[in-house]
Amino acid sequence: MNDTIAAIATAIVPEQGSVGIVRLSGSESVAIAQKIFHSPGRQTWESHRILYGFIRHPETQQMVDEALLLLMLAPRSYTREDVIEFHCHGGIIAVQQVLQLCIEQGARLAQPGEFTLRAFLNGRLDLTQAESISDLVGARSPQAAQTALSGLQGKLAHPIRQLRATCLDILAEVEARIDFEDDLPPLDEAEIQAQFRHVLAEVTRILATADRGELLRTGLKVAIVGRPNVGKSSLLNAWSRSDRAIVTDLPGTTRDVVESQLVVGGIPIQVLDTAGIRETEDQVEKIGVERSRLAAQSADLVLFTIDAQTGFTESDREIYEQVSDRPLILIINKVDLAEVNGDLPSALQIVKTAASLNQGIDALETAILNTVQTGKIQAANLDLAINQRQAAALTKAKIALEQVQTTIANQLPLDFWTIDLRSAIQALGEILGEDVTESVLDRIFSRFCIGK
Repeated sequence: MNDTIAAIATAIVPEQGSVGIVRLSGSESVAIAQKIFHSPGRQTWESHRILYGFIRHPETQQMVDEALLLLMLAPRSYTREDVIEFHCHGGIIAVQQVLQLCIEQGARLAQPGEFTLRAFLNGRLDLTQAESISDLVGARSPQAAQTALSGLQGKLAHPIRQLRATCLDILAEVEARIDFEDDLPPLDEAEIQAQFRHVLAEVTRILATADRGELLRTGLKVAIVGRPNVGKSSLLNAWSRSDRAIVTDLPGTTRDVVESQLVVGGIPIQVLDTAGIRETEDQVEKIGVERSRLAAQSADLVLFTIDAQTGFTESDREIYEQVSDRPLILIINKVDLAEVNGDLPSALQIVKTAASLNQGIDALETAILNTVQTGKIQAANLDLAINQRQAAALTKAKIALEQVQTTIANQLPLDFWTIDLRSAIQALGEILGEDVTESVLDRIFSRFCIGK
């Protein structure tokens, strides 16, 4: 990694963003910066200082931008290499011209996530912390950001490292008895079993956060489904505190799926207001109805909405049969106008709303969180939440540890203990990045943005 990489480290949006950052990392960073950056006066090029000046083409001396330069020398930098940041004017042209100058002077364009990859390879971060940075950048709710920050601070790495150390200690004890059986006292199997139980309990506890982690990262897709004119659009507008959907007394007003992004209990929620489901000859409405059915089938949760004035009609029952295989909450809307009439499906969580009056929204959010908890995805705050890769490695470790316990219970020789114990140690090491292949690293860091 002797080459120097460069990338734009901020979003490029026309006419938005007052500052754009171009980042360099590598042994030639300072030399490249000195070729193109001119600082007036007697400003000193020292680590962790900010210089003011102008970026010029080194041959024509044409000014490209007025900028600040932030100098961070190794090892006190994000990558533990020499790092330069040009803080330029935002927009599109200025930062792209500065980046092009850096490349012309010998840098190459960074790959996605390459700055963080170098931080990992240089020992600045372990793999769990690197993944937490990606989660922090992509966080869609304050809770997701807080969980990512916990991972960045080592809330996952610390317990995994301790569990791996315990397994290594046990392996050392077992191998010592194999090699020097006559010179050492017998192995304390009761103590070893107690240590295994502790490690397994911790692995199981951390594994339980996998669903929560996935929920925080991807969010929950919720579809509002029902007959035309039961108040689905009014419910969306009241919930999102906006006028995203058109609301009239005419059935069939919503012709397509209307989307809104919300956060409930720290969980990002994508709410889909669907067209009223009914038989129709209107070709445009028919397309909307079909999209509604598809949205309901792809949703994590369906808010099946009926009208309190008409009760649970035969048309409602037909729609219910189409979505009853999904996690479902029954919304009885317009309770300000009438009491509920007719029989209702049993064993359903029911929420009563008056969307036009903004009533029942708190009860709806509580019901959603209850449904999430019923699905064994805890909605309470967590210090950590593992991702799919980490969950797969932990599952391997758990299976290996359980196999060691079986080996002990069957009174097999110590040599057999070491086989699965080594597998558990390797799996725990994969989480931290201590035993991980290049292809795994490529897969992880390819999901990062270019400048990170």
